[in-house]
Amino acid sequence: MYLVLWVGLRCLQVCLLFFILVLVVLPLVFRYSVTLQRGILFLTFITYPKGLDLTNPAGIGLYATRNFYITVKDNESDEDGVRIGVWHVLPRNAVRRFKRELKVEEAFDQDIVTDERRDDDYEQELRRLAPAIKSEFPSIVPENQQLFFERLLRMPGGTVVIYLHGNTATRGSGHRSEVYKLLRNLNYHVLSFDYRGYADSDPVSPTEEGVVRDAMMVYEYIANVTSNPVIIWGHSLGTGVATHMCARLAHLKERAPRGVILESPFTNIRDEIRLHPFSRIFKHLPWFDFAISRPMYSNRLRFESDIHVHEFPQPIMIIHAEDDVVVPFHLGYQLYRIALDSRSRAWGPVEFHRFDRSKRYGHKYLCRAPELPGLVQHFVDNYRNAVY
Repeated sequence: MYLVLWVGLRCLQVCLLFFILVLVVLPLVFRYSVTLQRGILFLTFITYPKGLDLTNPAGIGLYATRNFYITVKDNESDEDGVRIGVWHVLPRNAVRRFKRELKVEEAFDQDIVTDERRDDDYEQELRRLAPAIKSEFPSIVPENQQLFFERLLRMPGGTVVIYLHGNTATRGSGHRSEVYKLLRNLNYHVLSFDYRGYADSDPVSPTEEGVVRDAMMVYEYIANVTSNPVIIWGHSLGTGVATHMCARLAHLKERAPRGVILESPFTNIRDEIRLHPFSRIFKHLPWFDFAISRPMYSNRLRFESDIHVHEFPQPIMIIHAEDDVVVPFHLGYQLYRIALDSRSRAWGPVEFHRFDRSKRYGHKYLCRAPELPGLVQHFVDNYRNAVY
């Protein structure tokens, strides 16, 4: 009997200790640690696939892709700045024209794609200018790679997509490279990058302000190279970056993108944290807002897309899978309803496309939906030349 009582007491003590540590101490530590809040939000310590050489995009099947770096100045007195890693993926019709100069004939010919779109403005410009460009660039080598890629980026008729990824991993993660290939096959230039603190970008602790500044600098780079239309594509946390960036561009009255695609978006970080799977054991605690939600808001980790969507006039397309457990479907639909109700009728329209849970696309794999390329192409074609 004594032994049973002793074991029961020890079990009670362990349970009580677990309760105090996990449900009381950990939330309080989280409340007062900005570093922990940023770490949990951005998850820069999660990297996959392991051993990926980001300087060699061809290693994951992204042939004819340039890796380079941009320096982001956080303020005018910032002498060194933050270096971020960027990929520029050429559109398929451009690669077809210059596959010999790029030395990618074998990779291109093995990459079989059906239903290619060829007869557009960019294709006509390629047909007209290719002989002169081939004469100027008989072979693409590291010394002239930047000039060649920017020459094609500057060519009239093209479309540029800036891809803003979510938290964890890198610009080379598998589901992201699938999106780049989808966009490449639609004959769009794709620019993707890693925010500060991620991958081979400088190991600076990310903040909302910092990652938005990184996105702004990539956009500025493109705007300085070409006058072709730009589409912003954000996924997950990247949707918060996308809406914040577009709102800031509108406030600054800078040249704006022509459209915004939001994949698996949320309304704001407070709503997302409460519904995230990691918060399951905490969200019903009476001190959840006090210890977790409000501190992040106070430390400017907000990503308030529900506010930013009515601060810029560009058309928006929202896509979301019903079986998304990371960012619940109803948050994306709620953002859509907020945009419909709050934006001016003179602004660009807002579209919403749901993907049935039976397809099992989840949080990452909407890029595998057979109807997605058509939806994206229709959205881009409708608004690439529209100015709001």
